[in-house]
Amino acid sequence: MKDTLAAPKLALLAICAVLCLAPAARADYAVLRSGQRLHITAYETLGDTVRLTVAGGTVEIPARELVAVEPEEVFPTAPAPPQVASPYADLITAASRLYGVDAELIAGVIAVESNFNPKAVSPKFARGLMQLRPEVVAQYGVKDVFDPRQNINAGTHYLKDLLEKYNQDLTLSLAAYNAGPVRVAEYQGVPPYAETQNYVRRITQGLKKKKFAAAPPQARGLSNPAQPATQP
Repeated sequence: MKDTLAAPKLALLAICAVLCLAPAARADYAVLRSGQRLHITAYETLGDTVRLTVAGGTVEIPARELVAVEPEEVFPTAPAPPQVASPYADLITAASRLYGVDAELIAGVIAVESNFNPKAVSPKFARGLMQLRPEVVAQYGVKDVFDPRQNINAGTHYLKDLLEKYNQDLTLSLAAYNAGPVRVAEYQGVPPYAETQNYVRRITQGLKKKKFAAAPPQARGLSNPAQPATQP
């Protein structure tokens, strides 16, 4: 009886020894009665035994010790992010035309607010691409705040209303978008919050760089279009 039981154990030890000597490869799994799962690249039934091909060679075990052969799970590599100015360019352009708000401004707000993550949620309960607060969601009748189209439309509409409220003053409009109109009124200007001041600076400076880069050479002070521009 001891010799009968020892044979399968010796075979399993032999398999483990081979696997330790060779690196694992992409393969299927041989599920053994003992509960072990072994990487194999092939197997063959030979009467009462099964020959397993493992990384580094082959081993034979009693057929009764092999419970199943299962495919290895392979997860696809995540695709590279698209190399475009904005992953929601079409929606931004449509909202820009509908509400008369600069598309670059909309994209700049989204970049700073959520980094183009439509599922973003802030500790202050602002949600989605343009980080709409609950009162803004209610004001503009947003049904699904995480839907990119609804979020961008409502956020752009809100930007338009703020720009009209502050006579097209971009700095005050952005400050109100970030901290709320109540705070802008309270401080009669940009609130003295580091977050709000940094927010306004990042978006306005980003817009200036884009407008400067897109301007014709003459508008950038270049007499020779072939010369590189130096931003003032």
